[in-house]
Amino acid sequence: MADGHQGITPQREDFSAWYNELVAKAGLVDRGPVRGTMVIRPYGFRIWELLQADLDQRIKATGHQNAYFPLLIPEGHLRREAEHIEGFAPELAVVTHAGGKDLDEPLVIRPTSETIVGEMMAKWISSHRDLPMLLNQWSNVVRWELRPRMFLRTTEFLWQEGHTAHADADDAMAETMLALGLYQDVAVQTAAMASIAGEKTESERFAGAQRTFTIEAMMRDGRALQAGTSHFMGANFATAFGIQYTANDGELKFCNTTSWGMSSRMIGGLIMTHGDDRGLILPSALAPYQVVIVPIGRGDQVQDVLAAAAGLASQLDAAGIRAHVDDRSQLSPGFKFNDWELRGAPMRLELGPRDLAAGTAVLARRLGDGKESIQLSTAPQRLTEELAAFQDLLLARATEFRDSHTVTVDTWPDFVTAVAQGWARALHCGQRSCEDDIKAETTATPRCIPLDGKPESGLCVRCGLPSAYGKRLIFGRAY
Repeated sequence: MADGHQGITPQREDFSAWYNELVAKAGLVDRGPVRGTMVIRPYGFRIWELLQADLDQRIKATGHQNAYFPLLIPEGHLRREAEHIEGFAPELAVVTHAGGKDLDEPLVIRPTSETIVGEMMAKWISSHRDLPMLLNQWSNVVRWELRPRMFLRTTEFLWQEGHTAHADADDAMAETMLALGLYQDVAVQTAAMASIAGEKTESERFAGAQRTFTIEAMMRDGRALQAGTSHFMGANFATAFGIQYTANDGELKFCNTTSWGMSSRMIGGLIMTHGDDRGLILPSALAPYQVVIVPIGRGDQVQDVLAAAAGLASQLDAAGIRAHVDDRSQLSPGFKFNDWELRGAPMRLELGPRDLAAGTAVLARRLGDGKESIQLSTAPQRLTEELAAFQDLLLARATEFRDSHTVTVDTWPDFVTAVAQGWARALHCGQRSCEDDIKAETTATPRCIPLDGKPESGLCVRCGLPSAYGKRLIFGRAY
């Protein structure tokens, strides 16, 4: 097998190996001592912090407040909502012994927090004046994964989970769609991922939800990644936990609730949406270092160049650009160039004695092989423009890739061909048994019923029964 950049397996040879090697070599993550856990290293965690800050600001701007709920949940809480416990049972981590003795009731390490939030909402809500209750939590959760993969499916991961309670179903559904819109904006505007918003089929719904909505993004191997989900619970959890309010007319009614989440698997999505055989390619909005300055010089020249590089970095920082000077004296400039390509920095500036004398620096972009000189006097403005253009380029690149690998199909042979390379846009009967047949033969599942899909009727691509949805579904293999 031929080696890719810095010993990374090329994507076309083995996409999975490329990914596994890259997350380690780029310094994003390491394996934890417990199977399926990960240690997020500083460079990887900075990407998460930037994503978190962006999403947190959007959530708070819509009136939600952050709170925190316990990690340990009494097992009986999960059993109150039958579909919920059934859906999560295979993934639960359960504590049965603590404080030197067996516990009277086992405790579940939270796989999600609907039950504990429901318990608290039942205490906090009594009147229509308490509604809507708009809560959000940043936390970790544990789901015992059989086939873990760093960032994408790990036993413990980081996420945000919104939980809200409303007076009626219409208000709760509006909240569900509001959250979905927040995720779509983060994916497209911040992560430059060309995601599609849609509704899950019944078999793909969140355990205990009446309706589940999703954003789905295509990775560069043609597979789908569920990048965020928003769930309309109706009165299911309110009934199970007694979340009630007194209406204007004095009648006691059950609330309608929602929950919605986006997790650290988004970092995996970033890697697989934008990366190439040279390494990571990070969008400007989420790059820990947007511009890396590499000083070049020998002997007496070194100190002057380093001082100039530090001054330039300060100017860029003042302009709102995250700049970093790579002053590792033991490494050659060539090694540094390759290292920052591997780590996905959008822009690199090379600064040497001749550049200083001319009042310039050499600009190299992460995509593209050419270099050019830019004026130091206008560097902050020029790089601000370059970073915005780079962000737009990545979104356009991801959109073109998704569209060129999504095929409208009407026959089963065409469907099989399409999902082997990307996504199929097809009519479907809505029968779970038919979905199971499709998955058994192709490993593809219905990713979503697109919200912007055009009305269309016809016959199921697999079994020939009439379409149940009035529009085409997106099918694909998924992570």
